[in-house]
Amino acid sequence: MPDTSKDIARTLARRYGTLAPNQLQQLAALITPLRVRKGDLLLKAGDTCRHIYYVSKGLLRHFHRHEGKELTEHIVYDGALIICGESLFSETPSPFTIEALEPSSLFSLPYADFTLLTQSAYSLCHIYISMLQESLVSARQEAEMRRIDSAQERYGHLLHHHPDIIRRTPLHIVASYLHMRPETLSRVRTAMADTPL
Repeated sequence: MPDTSKDIARTLARRYGTLAPNQLQQLAALITPLRVRKGDLLLKAGDTCRHIYYVSKGLLRHFHRHEGKELTEHIVYDGALIICGESLFSETPSPFTIEALEPSSLFSLPYADFTLLTQSAYSLCHIYISMLQESLVSARQEAEMRRIDSAQERYGHLLHHHPDIIRRTPLHIVASYLHMRPETLSRVRTAMADTPL
């Protein structure tokens, strides 16, 4: 059975704090279901991000173009949030595009309405702060993982912590995400497959 806005409000409340029934209802009223196809863009570079997205089921990425290449900065899947924080918080055009890598079921939470709602109760404010903290910590962890010197270590880290990304994401995008060329990723995967456990 597909999730409803109320289900997602409950999920967010369980994960990030506690809400009274009326607050849960207020939050659910802001959340809108959204289905996207593979290749659909939630946000285009140059547009301003105005929503926080919860990925109920699916796979999405943040990327930007640099010197003619697409550079993937962030990949999320089932149960994760995706935002373009820089654009969302400063209300400026985003340098990033958010793309669906597979058909995805999302829930959209309009940022301006949500921040207005958080002013009505500390528990809603706490959920908002916890969501942002998780997003920042996740981005920091991803940045740290990509600083690991060895391509094999970066791939091994991703394989250990997020096998779904490797299983579900096209390899050229995985390579971009790990800051390596596709041929390097291919060599790393071959070397690791040939290594006995």
